[in-house]
Amino acid sequence: MKKTIALLTSSLLLTACASFQPTGEKANATAAQDQKSASAKAAARKKTPKAKVQQQEDALPAVELSEDILYKVLTAEIAFQRGQWQPAYVTMLAAAQQTRDPRLAKRAAEMAVTARQPSEALVAVRLWTELAPHSDEALQNYLGLIMLSDSVDEIEPLLTQRLADAAPQARGPMLLQIQRLLVRAKDKQASFAILQKISQPYGDLMETHLALAQGAFSVGDSTYAQREARAAMKIKPDSELAVLTAAQVASDNKEATKLVTEFLRKYPDAREVRVAYARTLVEQKDYKDARTQFEALLKEDGEDPTTLFALGVLSAQTDQLKDAEYYLQRYLQVLSAMPEEDRDPSQAILLLSRIAEERRDIDGALRYLDRGEPGTEGYVNIQVRRAQLLARKSDIEGARKALEAAQSESTNDGEQLQLLQAESALLRDANRNQEAADVIKAGLERFPNNTDLLYDYAMVLDKLGKYDEMEASLRRVIKLAPGNQHAYNALGYSLADRNVRLPEALELIKKAAEMAPEDAFIADSLGWVLFRMGRLDEAETQMRRAYGLRPDAEIGVHLGEVLWTRGKQDEARKIWRDVAQKDPANEVLKSTLTRLNVKP
Repeated sequence: MKKTIALLTSSLLLTACASFQPTGEKANATAAQDQKSASAKAAARKKTPKAKVQQQEDALPAVELSEDILYKVLTAEIAFQRGQWQPAYVTMLAAAQQTRDPRLAKRAAEMAVTARQPSEALVAVRLWTELAPHSDEALQNYLGLIMLSDSVDEIEPLLTQRLADAAPQARGPMLLQIQRLLVRAKDKQASFAILQKISQPYGDLMETHLALAQGAFSVGDSTYAQREARAAMKIKPDSELAVLTAAQVASDNKEATKLVTEFLRKYPDAREVRVAYARTLVEQKDYKDARTQFEALLKEDGEDPTTLFALGVLSAQTDQLKDAEYYLQRYLQVLSAMPEEDRDPSQAILLLSRIAEERRDIDGALRYLDRGEPGTEGYVNIQVRRAQLLARKSDIEGARKALEAAQSESTNDGEQLQLLQAESALLRDANRNQEAADVIKAGLERFPNNTDLLYDYAMVLDKLGKYDEMEASLRRVIKLAPGNQHAYNALGYSLADRNVRLPEALELIKKAAEMAPEDAFIADSLGWVLFRMGRLDEAETQMRRAYGLRPDAEIGVHLGEVLWTRGKQDEARKIWRDVAQKDPANEVLKSTLTRLNVKP
């Protein structure tokens, strides 16, 4: 169980915090609000609405809505509704040119984009930008379409003018925004050259150097990027965005870490930098120091959900389950008091459930799952988990009802497949194999070419002894997914286990081994078919290799039988005792010992 928690938490850790890379709206926010205290940020999050950026508005033309204009607009819209995009676009663009109204140019662009005609869309957006030179929406659409073309040169005069017209305090954020748009261009070198030209008059701005650093980094010029990042830090030494950019473009992780740690010593309240540093420590698997950083963040803002969640996951990762439960419960409490936060609590709920299961409190684990609400993103996963726990209590019908409840909430095929597989798995585990087969068969009527379902169907048919149908299902998997090593292995192992068509079984398993040479179960299958063929030396070598790769119970049972047959009975007994200690209810072990009349 601890291994399960470790696997789960390691996948959650990297999503629990930010990275060194300062992109998107966070970059603008950091540039505008560098070095505010964490308490001020927390208060702003609770009390202060987001500030709106004032944008200069373009005056609309003084044109009367004449019958001619109305006719053109209506004709264009009707044609577009009927799927005739070209006459609709031409008519709407002509109306925009006649009236000089940017709204009509925008509508013509929308028609072309919907029809997937980028060249025509660009013509309309050019006009829209001309008629509304201060429109950010028009500029972004223009840049977006230019990025798809072979040349971005024509955008330079417009960007130059936009920067010249902007208020001094708006130029920095605008340069960062322009850089993020230019980096999407096909010709990245040309777009970087434009960035260099248009930013030249604004060398006194920190954001100019940050934009150039990020632009240079995007074209692989690390030396240029590092020089510009240092220039930004020189202009504003306490800038979180500057040091994050410097860390992003640093020559190596050691240099990046040094920049960040030195910055934090000077400016211990730099929250974004500390979060980024904590993430780096997580990536380096330095969980102890990462936890120290998150604890420092929690002292500054005790109700930050990201910090609470990260501490919960880190504590679980390091087997401090009591602390993990405390932090994750606080995280859920904070979320319940912040309905405006767009966060899905399901990951925390699932982890809390696993922690309760670890201390053998199945009822407590189920109570945690009661916090999941229908309609939330993770509800299906929560219901699958509920079903698994109920099945552990031998309440198979209750487990199936939990999955049925999730099916009524599920809105996509992926979730429906997940629920089908979960139901069939719990039925197989309960040795209700025919019911499991019926469930999968019904699923295959809806998803006839789904290789996961076909594989599961083959496995349950094997348990039912329906070997011809099993083989047909695996052959279909191989046909649909020739690279699926598991299908080759399963078919080869089934033949070997029944001691039939052994040369064919060997070829199938060898093919699987070529695809996945380090797969312990495939190595076990190869050893088993060699054992069936009487090639005992090779069989023992493969079995020992398989058990070394993964000391699985069934692999151990097989290795023990090979050793027993070769006269190495003391070693065989030792391995079987180890298996019995790990998995005393293992059916393969029981049947093997009974067949060989052995007491381990």
